[in-house]
Amino acid sequence: MVYGIIQLINFAHGEIYMIGAFTALIVTGVLTISGMNFIAILVIASVVAVVYAASYGFTMEKIAYKPLRNSQRLSALISAIGMSLFLQNYVRLAQTSDFLPFPKLIPTFGFLEPVKHIITSAQLIIFVTTAVVMVALTILIKFTRIGKSMRAASQDKVISMLLGINVNRVISITFVIGSATAAIGGVLISSYIGQINFYIGFIAGIKAFVAAVLGGIGSVPGAVLGSFVLGWTESFGAGYISSDYEDVFAFIILVLILIFKPSGLLGKSENEKV
Repeated sequence: MVYGIIQLINFAHGEIYMIGAFTALIVTGVLTISGMNFIAILVIASVVAVVYAASYGFTMEKIAYKPLRNSQRLSALISAIGMSLFLQNYVRLAQTSDFLPFPKLIPTFGFLEPVKHIITSAQLIIFVTTAVVMVALTILIKFTRIGKSMRAASQDKVISMLLGINVNRVISITFVIGSATAAIGGVLISSYIGQINFYIGFIAGIKAFVAAVLGGIGSVPGAVLGSFVLGWTESFGAGYISSDYEDVFAFIILVLILIFKPSGLLGKSENEKV
């Protein structure tokens, strides 16, 4: 979404994912002491993480990206990399460089016991949440006023401003929405894996970018499809070749898709967009 509007690869997006996970961990620790049940803890921790991460996304856009909006793309790209490194080391100093255990917040569903070797409760929740977020974002982009403003800004910012669209506001809202969804992913994935550290956002951010390119930049369903294809490729590659090269397969896919189909699986070429 961010790239579709301002043509900027937000390298700090993975760090927002990481900050959302750390926020949920802290909130979970506080609520667990109070004796609250896991479902309530999961909901409250997720809401706090989403709000906190969204505020980070909003602030980051205002401080690191907005001043460079009319500069060369390379300047904004360097700023994005700088924000990524800054947030990594900020969390490393504020928390710890070690891996921390993350509680299993997602309960075990009894009806999945017969098929738990195929799909677990945590995986089911992740799939359902992904589907809900994908549908919600698609509806937002296609049928709401702010969504139409996003699509207009992605086509031509100058004409959009002439038509009365507050492009700066649209970009800020896009960063807020993107950061909120990153926090949701950070909480669910961390609960599934069971541990976090300050570096988890880097690889997650890179792979999220690969999935977006694979599915088609600007297409929410495409990003979801790209993530499935990427996950399957890594799983089969690790199983049939070697788990040592699991991350390598992601970058091989990125290179191949950029060579043979730069617009992605569900993306549109520039000619089609015009």
